[in-house]
Amino acid sequence: MRMAGHTSRPSWTGLLALGLAGLSSVQALDLDADNNESVKKAAKIVATDMMSYYTGYRPGDNPGNLPDPYYWWEAGAMFNAIIDYWFVTGDDQWNDWTIQGMLWQAGDNAAFMPNNQTKTEGNDDQAFWGFTAMSAAERNFPNPPDDKPGWLEMAQATFNTQAPRWDDSSCGGGLRWQIFTWNNGYNYKNTISTGGFFNLAARLAKYTGNQTYADWAEKAWDWTYNVGFMTPEYHFWDGASDLDNCTEKNKIEWTYNAGVYLLGAANMYNLTESKKWKERTQKVLDATDVFFSKEAPNVMYERACETVNTCMVDQRSFKGYLARWMGATTQMAPFTYDQIMPRLKASAEAAAKTCTGGPKGRSCGLKWTDKKWDNTRDFGQQMAALEVIQSNLITRVAPPVTDDNGGTSKGDPSAGGKPEEPRPSSLMRKITTADRAGAGILTAMMMVAIGGSATWLCWD
Repeated sequence: MRMAGHTSRPSWTGLLALGLAGLSSVQALDLDADNNESVKKAAKIVATDMMSYYTGYRPGDNPGNLPDPYYWWEAGAMFNAIIDYWFVTGDDQWNDWTIQGMLWQAGDNAAFMPNNQTKTEGNDDQAFWGFTAMSAAERNFPNPPDDKPGWLEMAQATFNTQAPRWDDSSCGGGLRWQIFTWNNGYNYKNTISTGGFFNLAARLAKYTGNQTYADWAEKAWDWTYNVGFMTPEYHFWDGASDLDNCTEKNKIEWTYNAGVYLLGAANMYNLTESKKWKERTQKVLDATDVFFSKEAPNVMYERACETVNTCMVDQRSFKGYLARWMGATTQMAPFTYDQIMPRLKASAEAAAKTCTGGPKGRSCGLKWTDKKWDNTRDFGQQMAALEVIQSNLITRVAPPVTDDNGGTSKGDPSAGGKPEEPRPSSLMRKITTADRAGAGILTAMMMVAIGGSATWLCWD
C-alpha cells in the first residue's frame, strides 16, 4: 500500500476535470436499504461500474491486476468485494474472473508473493489478498480445481510467510510496513500491517480451531496497544519509524485501521466467548464514532482527508473496508447489530445519492456526506460504495462457515513454502475450551509528507 508523497498520482483537479466531463442530470440510485431487492439492484449497478475498471481478464493482460494508477493490493480488495457480492446477492457473473485472478496472483507458494510484485510488495498489500482468500473460505466460494491450492491454504500460506517477519529488533515487535529493505518505508512500522496480520490470525483461529493462530492474534493485539498505536480509548494511529523505536507516532486515524481490528476482535470474541474480547470489540466499535458525521447523521466519512480534498488513490477506498468489516462483525458479535446497522443503512443510502456522475450518470462520488455527486470518479470510490451498499444484506445470509461447520475449502497448515525464518510451531494444536539507513531517511521524509496532508485532523 502506498502513502501520500510516496509516488506520483493523478491530482484531485485531474479527477475533477474527468468528472465534469461526465456531468449528467440523471437521478441517484434508488436505494431503500430496508428492501432486499432494492439493495441488490443498486449493488449490481455499482459493482458493474466497479468491474469496468478491471482489465486483467483480457488476452495479453495480467490476471488479477488493475491498470494504473491503481495498486496491486487494491485488486485483491476488489475480489473480496466481489466474493461478498456473490454471497449476498447470488450473482455469479464475475466469479470466473475472481478465481482466475486469485490463482494467478497467489504465486508459486500460494502466499500472494507473485514474481510481478515481490520487489515492491508490502506486508499490508499481501494481507489484503490474504483477506480475500479467507473470505472465500468462510463463504464457501467455489473452490479452485483440485490441482490448485485451496482458499484456506492461501490464507494459511499468507500467515506462514508473515509470522516469521515479526520483528523484535525494534519497537518491541510488530510487522514492518515493507517486506524488503530496499523499499521506502522499510523502517516504518504501521498499524495496518500488524492489524492485517491480527485480523487474518483471528479468522484462521475461528475457521480452523487452531490455538497457535489465536496465540498470534493475542500477541499482535497486545503489541499494538503496548507500542501505543492503539490508545487507551481504542483509537488507532497510523504508525511510527523504528529509527526512534516508534516513539513519535504518526497520529492520523484511518477508517480501515479501526475496521481491521474490529473484525479481528469480533472473531476472537466469537471463538472464545470471553468478556475480554467482547469488551474490546465494543470499545473499538465505540471509537469509530469519529468516522461518522454529525451534520449527516450516521454517514461515514474519511475525516483525515475528505474535508481538505487530499484523499489519495489508496485512501479513496478506505471507507469501504470499514463498512465491510462492520457488516461482518454483526455476524461474529451479534450484540453489535443495533449499533452498526443504522450506520450502514444511513451511509449506504447517502452513498447511493452520490452515484449520478460519469458517462452513464451513475458513477459514485467520494463524499457520501454531501449526498450528491462531488464531480469525482475513481475505482476506489466505486468499490467503497459497493461495500457499504451490499453490507446491508448481511442479515439475509448465513454466518461464515468453519472447518467443523460446513467449510469445504482445502487447507494446509504448512503452506507457504520455505519461510524466511522458522515457522511458528504447533500449527496443528486444537483450541481447548480453557484457553532496515537509506530507507530510514526516505521513511522520515515520507512521514513528513503524510503529516502535511492531514495531521491537523488528528484526534485529540
